[in-house]
Amino acid sequence: MRTAVVRVQVDPAGRLTSDQLADGMAALRGLVDAADIEVLDSNIAAMPAGRREVQMLVVGSDAEQLKRDAVALCAKAFGTEPAPGVLTYISRGTDDDAHGVLAGFGVTGEITRTPGDDGLDVVHVTMRKQDLDRVPESRIHTALEASLNCEVRIRTT
Repeated sequence: MRTAVVRVQVDPAGRLTSDQLADGMAALRGLVDAADIEVLDSNIAAMPAGRREVQMLVVGSDAEQLKRDAVALCAKAFGTEPAPGVLTYISRGTDDDAHGVLAGFGVTGEITRTPGDDGLDVVHVTMRKQDLDRVPESRIHTALEASLNCEVRIRTT
């Protein structure tokens, strides 16, 4: 399963005081501990009003659901109407990460690994030729290499 970095603007109106923000962060940490979510350390009180954003590490693949859940937690913790921010995924170079990249393009594929001549993995991705009619192979290849940090070879069937 992939790990997402979910960003939420907790005080879009910029009305919370430093003490309210500190209390909200403490409340948020209490809420996420029960949900197995990690809040990244940040001094949101030092951020410009209207740009006070928390970042949470959440395991899951449904980006919209992850955003909804994070916004709900922040609303409960801060007593505001938070706004969802940008969601990205952490890549650890796993097969789950490769499948997630493919899913981002709306395609699927079979992932296998072999040791390369230099001892590093070579990831082989087998995809349907029809999928490459919609999305250029070069885009998929570049995204996979960036995510996995290893050599990628794409085969079509």
